[in-house]
Amino acid sequence: MRIAMLFGLLLLTACADRSGAGAPDNRALLTPTVSLVLPAPLRDRPLYRQQLISARTRGGEHQLLTVLEADGRQLTLVGLTPSGIRLFRLSYDGEAIRSEQLSSLLGGTALPPVAQVLADVMLGYWPLSAWQPRLPRGWRLEDEGMVRRLRDPAGTLVSEIHYREIGGEREPVRLVQHAFDYELQMEKLAP
Repeated sequence: MRIAMLFGLLLLTACADRSGAGAPDNRALLTPTVSLVLPAPLRDRPLYRQQLISARTRGGEHQLLTVLEADGRQLTLVGLTPSGIRLFRLSYDGEAIRSEQLSSLLGGTALPPVAQVLADVMLGYWPLSAWQPRLPRGWRLEDEGMVRRLRDPAGTLVSEIHYREIGGEREPVRLVQHAFDYELQMEKLAP
């Protein structure tokens, strides 16, 4: 239930009205003080994943079911409780991140904004070539075997994604976000 609260706060943060701000609504945080414009949601092949996500945060351990779909034009992420109650829907079309809270079950704790979580998802699935031109000067994103690591200009590890070969595809199975102090275990569910 707490993961529902975590994602709820993320979504509430993202739902704030930015219509008068004039800033692009496609920026995400890499750390609490460093942001970047997300890559376009384009992919060589469509992507569809159902996952059980187990999260370890400062507030404890939580579980959430997610459905991730990228059709070449848009990325959509839907979150559900383990019992199947739909909590939120997040979409990104390359121009703006839009989110919608679909349940009043959501509460809050201080966690990163939804765009940062979206960046983590994209870091796991999008190729290095989509990320390299978008990284701030001095930042490095590198694949080292079955681990992808993001480092800041000082060489500090910001996030790492661990992969496993599943069904002939390289799948992210664990994400450690050092800058925001959380960890996600991702279990791919059968379609």
